[in-house]
Amino acid sequence: MQKCKFEARPRNAVRKTGKTVYELDFEFKRFYRYFYKNFQVKTILNEQQLAITIKRLSHQVLENNTDPDDLVLIGLQPRGVFFSDRIMEEISNMLPGRSIHYGKLDITFYRDDIRNELHVPNQTDLAFSLENKRVILIDDVLHTGRTIRAALDALLAFGRPAKVELCILIDRRFSRQLPIQPDFTGKAIDSIITQKVKVFWKERDQKEEVAILD
Repeated sequence: MQKCKFEARPRNAVRKTGKTVYELDFEFKRFYRYFYKNFQVKTILNEQQLAITIKRLSHQVLENNTDPDDLVLIGLQPRGVFFSDRIMEEISNMLPGRSIHYGKLDITFYRDDIRNELHVPNQTDLAFSLENKRVILIDDVLHTGRTIRAALDALLAFGRPAKVELCILIDRRFSRQLPIQPDFTGKAIDSIITQKVKVFWKERDQKEEVAILD
């Protein structure tokens, strides 16, 4: 494989390089275009399969939570919110006229590697208490379990839920480093540590599918 000539720099590199944020963002986009072009891509779910999976998971969430008034859906920033937006849309269509609590949670400062790597925080949008609520945490890919562990810690700042369940689009089973398992799973796959699972969304990638990059 040809050696990549694009250097991915953190956003605080503006001070060191003198480049604007827009120039750095452009370099990031060039880097990722190169990255995906030079890796073999194997589709796990195509657009139609992805839509069916989202609809199925939405029905399963409602089957297990019959009282929408106590139900809270929370998408994990940044990648899980695309998936949680779709789940929320489906559930809203199934319950017209009913209000469902929906929020987005950033877990940056609860990560156990916060001191080892550079992480850009995202916005948390939870304008309600989680006290005695049935919370559904929603993320796109479950790998080591460390992101979910951080999310559970972050939730406690908003109250003590009656129950917390986990809804995952792709479960990379056999890769877990913590004893965390999903309650709702779109698709479970076997993968090795060198492989990457990428979820494409139209809002960001102009296409919709789930793929493994080798």
